[in-house]
Amino acid sequence: MEAVRNFGSILKREVKSYFESPVAYVFLIAFLVLVNFLTFFMRGGYYEARQADLRMFFDWHPWVYLFLVPAAAMRTWSEERRSGTIELLLTLPVTTTQAVLGKFVGAWLFLGLGLALTFPIVITTYWLGDPDIGPLIGGYVGSFLLAGAYLAVGVFTSAVTRNQVISFVLSVGICLALVLAGLYPITRMLADWSVPGWFIDGLAAFSVLPHYESIQRGVIDLRDIGYFVSIMIVMLFATNLVVRNRNKA
Repeated sequence: MEAVRNFGSILKREVKSYFESPVAYVFLIAFLVLVNFLTFFMRGGYYEARQADLRMFFDWHPWVYLFLVPAAAMRTWSEERRSGTIELLLTLPVTTTQAVLGKFVGAWLFLGLGLALTFPIVITTYWLGDPDIGPLIGGYVGSFLLAGAYLAVGVFTSAVTRNQVISFVLSVGICLALVLAGLYPITRMLADWSVPGWFIDGLAAFSVLPHYESIQRGVIDLRDIGYFVSIMIVMLFATNLVVRNRNKA
């Protein structure tokens, strides 16, 4: 019971910290403007498709998140270390695991708020036609899991360095690698270089895109969910080790 209470305290502290600075409002405005612009005004987009679905809307999320999620995550631990409040945080009656999970879940809920604020696009789609509910639900589930995976990477890089810019760059680089691993031009290039097929297939399996696109189609497969959860677990475990070792040092 005490563990849950400690976790909740860290979670509320993290959510509150976002809205006490301009970060939350800049992120939310930038996210909503970008996804609306890319969905409705890019060539070959929403209106030109001439069908009531949100496929184009969700297709942009891996690329929009690529920069916005690391920007939201870079402050989670870097700011604590820069301001010196990390020592105070870790001297409270909370474990490192509780602190890591509380900060992660608080930031993930904040990202979920940004995703929830896209509901006018759903209303517009239902006003224009009768979209299939399966891909709609799958798109939001996949997007939320994708944001969580990117966030876990960003939380880890934030724990590694006290410099927020370096944390942002590292996070973008890792997330970009997770995206590019499954793109056809990359796998084709490797095939042209006579890279073994088993290696190419293994590399592509690490990409977020096939798993995200599968859920986006409305196919909620436990293997795809497990992929995103695995990234979160590995990154948060690594974050826990980094924070714990720095605290001992």
